[in-house]
Amino acid sequence: MSHIFINAIILGYCILYIGDWGWSKVKWSIDMENFPISLGVIVFSYTSQIFLPTLEGNMEDPSKFQWMLDWSHVWAAVFKAAFGYVCFLTFQNDTQQVITNNLPSAGFKGLVNICLVVKALLSYPLPYYAACELLERAFFKGKPKTPFPSIWAQDGELKVWGLAWRIGVIVFTILMACFIPHFSILMGFIGSFTGTMLSFIWPCYFHLKLKRSTMDSKTIALDYFIIFLGFLFGIIGIFDSGNALIKAFAIGLPF
Repeated sequence: MSHIFINAIILGYCILYIGDWGWSKVKWSIDMENFPISLGVIVFSYTSQIFLPTLEGNMEDPSKFQWMLDWSHVWAAVFKAAFGYVCFLTFQNDTQQVITNNLPSAGFKGLVNICLVVKALLSYPLPYYAACELLERAFFKGKPKTPFPSIWAQDGELKVWGLAWRIGVIVFTILMACFIPHFSILMGFIGSFTGTMLSFIWPCYFHLKLKRSTMDSKTIALDYFIIFLGFLFGIIGIFDSGNALIKAFAIGLPF
């Protein structure tokens, strides 16, 4: 709900200035220097695979999972494209990495930022618990299966040191959010690696690994082509966003 409220505020503000929209500022040509960074950010915003098993397992009707997945991605793409386009028309070349920083009034900006904090707090548990579950399966199932003992007591309660570990994960992510500058470029850099691996390479690889014997040649070729695109986009994106990070840090920290 807070996310919808924030988007409504920003879009409403943009529509108020529709007469000043910079239609001529929109370039339909591709900037090959910045496009890989943008692609990394876009791919990073769709790396939802880590949440999907948890989400499907908690659905009242899991049979509708595929339908939900298809339409949610379609409408997310439509909304993100429209939102970015409208915001750029409004703020034009002054559009900042975090769009709320373009809002003119300090009070107005503060209200939106408070809503963003609420939205972050409400949306944090899903990826947090999914990440903790993966880490616990890999490291905290008990010896000799994993390097560390289980964080769960025999009565099913979380051990004290297990609680401390989970709090440590939260603190670590908060510190990253607070102290890592040039967030959009960093998102492009991470997205170019993890995003392409999660969205392009690994799904096709495991599809081939598990279903190759029942797949036709066209499907196999398509999977290999997607893997090729994943490696191509990933390498180019890492190179370009890495250079952008180096240039950004050479200028100085943004605070």
